[in-house]
Amino acid sequence: MEGPQSSTQRPLLLLVLLLGPAWHAAAHGCPQTCICDNSRRHVACRHQNLTEVPSTIPELTQRLDLQGNMLRALPPAAFQALPHLTHLDLRHCGVELVAEGAFRGLGRLLLLNLAANRLSSLPQEALDGLGSLRRLELEGNLLEELRPGTFGALGALATLNLAHNALVYLPAMAFQGLLRLRWLRLSHNALSVLAPEALAGLPALRRLGLHHNELQALPGAALSQARGLARLELGHNPLTYAGEEDGLALPGLRELRLDHGALQALGPRAFAHCPRLHTLDLRGNQLDTLPPLQGPGQLRRLRLQGNPLWCGCQARPLLEWLARARVRADGACRGPRRLRAEALDALRPSDLRCPGEAAWEDGEDGEDAKPAAGGPRAPPGPPTQEEAAATPCPGACACASESRHAGCAGRGLRTVPRGFPDGTQLLDLQRNHFPSVPRAAFPGLPHLLSLHLQHCGVAELQAGALAGLDRLVYLYLSDNQLSGLSAAALEGAPRLGYLHLERNRFQQVPGAALSALPSLFSLHLQDNAVDRLVPGDLAAARALRWLYLSGNRISQVAPGALGPARELEKLYLDRNQLREVPTRALEGLPALLELQLSGNPLRALQDGAFEPVGRSLQHLFLNSSGLEQISPRAFSGLGPGLQSLYLQKNQLRVLPALSSLSQLELIDLSGNPLHCDCQLLPLHRWLAGLNLRVGASCATPPSARGQRVKAAVAVFEVCPGWTARKAPRTPAFRSSARRTAIKRRH
Repeated sequence: MEGPQSSTQRPLLLLVLLLGPAWHAAAHGCPQTCICDNSRRHVACRHQNLTEVPSTIPELTQRLDLQGNMLRALPPAAFQALPHLTHLDLRHCGVELVAEGAFRGLGRLLLLNLAANRLSSLPQEALDGLGSLRRLELEGNLLEELRPGTFGALGALATLNLAHNALVYLPAMAFQGLLRLRWLRLSHNALSVLAPEALAGLPALRRLGLHHNELQALPGAALSQARGLARLELGHNPLTYAGEEDGLALPGLRELRLDHGALQALGPRAFAHCPRLHTLDLRGNQLDTLPPLQGPGQLRRLRLQGNPLWCGCQARPLLEWLARARVRADGACRGPRRLRAEALDALRPSDLRCPGEAAWEDGEDGEDAKPAAGGPRAPPGPPTQEEAAATPCPGACACASESRHAGCAGRGLRTVPRGFPDGTQLLDLQRNHFPSVPRAAFPGLPHLLSLHLQHCGVAELQAGALAGLDRLVYLYLSDNQLSGLSAAALEGAPRLGYLHLERNRFQQVPGAALSALPSLFSLHLQDNAVDRLVPGDLAAARALRWLYLSGNRISQVAPGALGPARELEKLYLDRNQLREVPTRALEGLPALLELQLSGNPLRALQDGAFEPVGRSLQHLFLNSSGLEQISPRAFSGLGPGLQSLYLQKNQLRVLPALSSLSQLELIDLSGNPLHCDCQLLPLHRWLAGLNLRVGASCATPPSARGQRVKAAVAVFEVCPGWTARKAPRTPAFRSSARRTAIKRRH
């Protein structure tokens, strides 16, 4: 029997059925710490110190932004109540653990952003349930290894970003299951070895980024597994040589970047098995000559800027080949004197002369003759059979004749073994115990290129310890107990180009020792106890290009301390105690491209802070520096050369428009407590004219909290001068993928 109550419930029940899920979401409302856009089904809960995912987020939410919280760990089924999610942003959440099944139930998710967290590993089933995922961002974590099968459930993935992690090795089948992956980013890691099958099973891969790693030889066998590659980025690796013996075979490759490495020589058939290669970028290496390249018949662009090209008669075959093959090449001559700074593409073969030729001008000898080769050169050819059989491998070690590597890592050794094959090129002795390395500790190794002594408790390198290592290019002494080095200790390795001294006990730059290293290219002194830089520290480092001083205690960089290193391209001073930009110390660095100052207590930037390097600087890092104030002319002089500017995670409430920075590809302003009032109108106008994602959001007033500065029209339209001419939009010169802000681990 129905009473009056049941009859009144019928209309209510009908209303519930009609409203369906929309009523359900409205009933749950929006979490207090979040901003909900019901019409677009977007929810943002940014920088709210949340320790867990809010439980009352509307079920129909499609985009969820949780960046900047304190989630630490993602438990199983952490998002099971949100089955409609397509975009999930978990950047800067301090995530250290992703439990197995954390994302189960998110079968519609297209984008998962876990960048800038503290993940050191990913469990085997951490990414299960993401069968529709197209893009995965893991940049800026602490990942040291990848286990085969980790990405096996991501069959639809097209982009995987693993840049800025701590990877040192890629195992076989590391990316198994990623059949649709088109772009793989592995830059800014510490990769030195790729297993031959590391890139197997990636039939759709078209672009691979391996720049800014520690590759000492071209991993041709591994790269050739990705036969569909069209673009390969290998710049900023310590490669000294590339030849046909490296085995690079990529039939579809169109663009190859080997820029800003340490290339001293190329074999004429280095790219013979890349027949469609169109653009070869060799900028910023140490090539003084180049042979005509055989094989890449479609090559049309050869970039050689920044190489010390010697335009003598030995370069005639190169010019003749460039003309015959119709290859457009840039670059300029370093010598001889009469051709110094001449553009390569403006020369004819007849312009190139050698001493003794009839046309050789009076006085063009001595300094104009091609200098003797110095610095790290191409690895020697394979040893002869007699050389290979000279000496058996020490009993505690393993020697691979094919790769010419010898390894005794972690064997508990207390003295350096002897009796390695004299064709050995890489010797790995790390994680043993050698408190003192004696004189002539490495006899019979005339071909050695790379010596690894990390984690060996080394407190002293005796005079002559490296005697006989004439070809040594790489010396790894990181994670030891060294507090000083003498020039006598490093004598015997005149071609040493890369010296790794990270995480030792240095209180000052070992400037005197550097006099024994005339070819030093890269000096790594991160995480020591250096407290200042003074004139004389780099007096002998005239060939130095990369200087890493991150994580020390530097509070002062005196004027003139850096000046002798005029070729310096990278200067890393992040995570120190600098209270101001060392403007005067930057004078005399005309080639500086990258300056890292993040993680210093800078507080403010004064006018002209970067003027001495304004013409050359391309990348500037000022994130996490406690910046509260930037003067209107702080970036004066930088102008069109600057490509990226990192200002995220500071304390900026106001910021002037940066109109002079007209060629920026990337600017990151996220994590600043910007106050959106009329004082910020010039910045709003400037941002509105940029076709870039900048991450600038309003923190105050409460009515504007969470709104993007670029889009907060309602905030600024009440300001005086609003009706003035708005800034024109800047064309999108670069791909959208490169505009995405890249976070560093600071």
